[in-house]
Amino acid sequence: MDEVPIIDLASAPGERTSWDRPAWMVYLWGVVELLFVTNPLQVSSRLRVAVLRMFGASIGRQVIFRPRTRVRFPWKLSIGNRCWIGEGVWIHNQDDVAVGDDVVISQDTFITTGSHRHRVDMALVTRAVSIHSGAWVTSRCVILGGASIGRSALIRPLTLVTAAETIEDGAVWGGNPATFLGWRFAGREW
Repeated sequence: MDEVPIIDLASAPGERTSWDRPAWMVYLWGVVELLFVTNPLQVSSRLRVAVLRMFGASIGRQVIFRPRTRVRFPWKLSIGNRCWIGEGVWIHNQDDVAVGDDVVISQDTFITTGSHRHRVDMALVTRAVSIHSGAWVTSRCVILGGASIGRSALIRPLTLVTAAETIEDGAVWGGNPATFLGWRFAGREW
């Protein structure tokens, strides 16, 4: 009987390939993020937004960033106007994350754009995430690379959204696996 293979992780390709910046900047961002963004004692949303912008994030007007948020690479983050980013949201963006206007991303949601080729060599694979204007990603959701959440869609708590789902405009989705539950606005007059 053949043994099940083991992938040698020391040989896995992809380390630092998603950085897009010199190592010193990535390390500096790690310290600044800890002090000014993730820090639960730092209460100013304006300061959080200013620091993210200093490191390349594109963030619109009147955006609220609550404490304990994390952003892996601010230079790969775009957020429109009047968005609310809830406490404990983690944006692990090894690829671009684009958020439209008037979007709510509620507490403890995890957005990740990276994974690995799990059957071959564990090489890093990244795919962008898009959350369109008016969408509401409720608490403790997981949004995986390649996902696109439509305009004014609603993602119910504890939902896993993968690239396999197409979240239509105005749709309500929930569960794991995510399934269509109905329409956010009755009548679909839009």
